[in-house]
Amino acid sequence: MRKALKIASVITAALWITACGQAEQAQTQQKAPPVPVGVLSVTEQSQAIYVELPGRSRAYLEAEVRPQVSGIITNRGFTEGKDVKAGQSLYQIDSATYNAALASAEADLASANASLVSAKATADRYATLVKTNAVSEQDFDEADAAYKEAIANVTVAKAAINTAEINLEYTEVRAPISGRIGTSSVTPGALVTANQSNSLAKIQQLDPINIDIAQSSAQLLRLKSKLRDGQLQQSTNTEVTLILEDGTTYGNIGTLQFSEVSVNEATGSVIIRAEFPNPDGVLLPGMYVRAILNAGQDPKAILVPQKAITRNTKGQAVAMIVTADNKVESRIVTTAEVIDHQWRIIDGLKAGEKLVVEGLQKIRPGAEVTPQVLSANTPTK
Repeated sequence: MRKALKIASVITAALWITACGQAEQAQTQQKAPPVPVGVLSVTEQSQAIYVELPGRSRAYLEAEVRPQVSGIITNRGFTEGKDVKAGQSLYQIDSATYNAALASAEADLASANASLVSAKATADRYATLVKTNAVSEQDFDEADAAYKEAIANVTVAKAAINTAEINLEYTEVRAPISGRIGTSSVTPGALVTANQSNSLAKIQQLDPINIDIAQSSAQLLRLKSKLRDGQLQQSTNTEVTLILEDGTTYGNIGTLQFSEVSVNEATGSVIIRAEFPNPDGVLLPGMYVRAILNAGQDPKAILVPQKAITRNTKGQAVAMIVTADNKVESRIVTTAEVIDHQWRIIDGLKAGEKLVVEGLQKIRPGAEVTPQVLSANTPTK
């Protein structure tokens, strides 16, 4: 009996000690001071919105060199891979047959002119004789017709000379545009034909150079919807910046030229063309680039430091807000792009709210805090 009483007393004492400890712990927690946190006041500002789109460089001008007369190539007048000037001689085609054709045409013209002199003299003489009935009207008409035919023959001969001169000129194949010429598909001694399907060489003008930028039709529709709803304002800035394949920024700024009016059915994208100066030949046709261009102006953009936004288990963006009674509230927000290491928030935050940017690891929703307002220039490391 006495042993049972002793055990009961021990248990009672243990329970009393435990209860006292829990009460003291609860009292300590209740008296814990609010956690100091750094906050920023959410503000709205006008912000240019930029988009990054893929693109390919294209030659500003491009021309394929083809022969316009047939013959044997006797000379090549350029170095492959070098710049050529418009009008520069590129190939020489054997001109012997074309010189002969020109000489023959000139001879035909001389013969036609001689016939014209004779026909004119006869027609003039018959015109006088027919007045005195020395010749018949029929003879006069025949003489006059022969004279007019002689005039036509002279015209035909002159046209033949013109054609022969053109063909002779075409034996020297000249550069149609200025630019950089590629490899030659023929060498001296090769036979070429007029209007052949294979080009002799290709010339590309690389300064300036075009950049064809691909924008998906879905993205274009979203942008137009935002402009229509007033979420974005139309920008007049037509400048474009390029990011090269190695990650560096191209040193020259380009300008937008035009946008296609139809969507490519295979890719579902619209082509936007920009023009860039290329004095050093850094950009080559076919090169892959990333183009950064102004998509519009957000008149009420909310920008917050990236570290102020965390993700929950569902992958949603979460911001911690300090309420008017200095309590922490968890808020689901919608983020857009990153601008200068800051998220642009398009939903979930309002101007004037206090956003926690420092001390996030020490707080939880509902906790009481002491907000310390940071200036916009305060580094948030």
